[in-house]
Amino acid sequence: MKLYSTNNTLSEVSFKDAVFNSMPQDKGLYMPYSIPRLDADFINNLDKYSLPEIAFKVAQNLLGDSIPEADLKALIDDAINFPAPIVKLEDNVYVLELFHGPSLAFKDFGARFMSRVMSYFLEPGEKQLDVLVATSGDTGGAVALGFLGVPNTRVTILYPKGKVSGVQEQQLTTNGQNIRALEVDGTFDDCQALVKQAFVDDELNEKFRLTSANSINIARLVPQTFYYFNAYAQLLRQGIKKVVFSVPSGNFGNIGAGLLAWKMGLPVEKFIAATNVNDTVPEFLKTGVYQPKPSVATLSNAMDVGNPSNWVRIADLFKNDTEALKELVVGFKYDDEETVKAINWVFDNYNYVVCPHTAIAWQALTDYKQDHAAVDTAGVFLSTAHPCKFPDVFSDEVAAKIEVPEQVKELEAKTKLAVAISKDFADFKGYLLGVN
Repeated sequence: MKLYSTNNTLSEVSFKDAVFNSMPQDKGLYMPYSIPRLDADFINNLDKYSLPEIAFKVAQNLLGDSIPEADLKALIDDAINFPAPIVKLEDNVYVLELFHGPSLAFKDFGARFMSRVMSYFLEPGEKQLDVLVATSGDTGGAVALGFLGVPNTRVTILYPKGKVSGVQEQQLTTNGQNIRALEVDGTFDDCQALVKQAFVDDELNEKFRLTSANSINIARLVPQTFYYFNAYAQLLRQGIKKVVFSVPSGNFGNIGAGLLAWKMGLPVEKFIAATNVNDTVPEFLKTGVYQPKPSVATLSNAMDVGNPSNWVRIADLFKNDTEALKELVVGFKYDDEETVKAINWVFDNYNYVVCPHTAIAWQALTDYKQDHAAVDTAGVFLSTAHPCKFPDVFSDEVAAKIEVPEQVKELEAKTKLAVAISKDFADFKGYLLGVN
């Protein structure tokens, strides 16, 4: 697998180099030169394969000979060892549950795969790998658990003070060992900017071997394609061959992975980009003008992104053909009041609890279907996190329905380990260099 920077198509790096360097020095993002289509026979018979089998075939198709077949299979069997079921709520309406991994969020797919890829590529005696990651909520916990105890790695997680839920903060600040947490007095966009600036800082790159575990790293995006193929496999088992995916969208890595799956041959009728009031992309899809803006705090905090990094990948995937992109992707946005209303409606009508991000995806699918009803097309909305992570969002009646997993209960007894810093890069750089 050879990759180029979205800012320089003449550059060429290996998958290993892209994983470890994470972000090109020209501040673009890595994209594969070739995205081979999967064999039609495989696509049409996905229902005959398990999730790990699908994941192996998809990864092999993309990565080529970057990792030998036997090693790749072992890596995937270890990383993707939890289910991702679709649950039918009514005719042609399904929820894809992506919260059955260790950190109870869809980020487990990317974090577990990436940590194992990095560990696989690390040679004995090599310089310690310093992984930097900005989180708006779920990424931090998934990366922390994915890398916890991985030899010769150190992870530094930046999260916005007061803008992640209590459970999310516990997941990313109570690990110790090789996991460090920085509580940034700012927004997720500020955290993301600090990480990006570190990657192009000469002094830091001279002293440390830096990489990222955010979805700017291509190793995060590849495994997120797996659950789209697996969802389609489950639909095939029910005799359904047409699908629309509604995706809660923040940094746009999740829907970016879906579009990558589509590029590999997954037959998707439409992707719905569902956002909260941080609506940079829905506005672009309406007006044709891409205008990043400062992020706004909402109940769906993992989607509080005003300048989504992965949008450049999506634009690159369509070679900046906006009209072609708009043929496949439609955007919807919702405020907190609409989010709570959606949570309550889903609970009252389906006896099912959705987190605030998932509620937005459900509402977008519902609104889309009003104008695009098709009896032979399933609507699948992605559930990106377990609702127990957002206890303050729910009414007492809804909260009583939530079954809190044992690993969350265990977090309550652990001590928060976090260092407070400002959003100033000098402060972050000083921490990394050991000045602070």
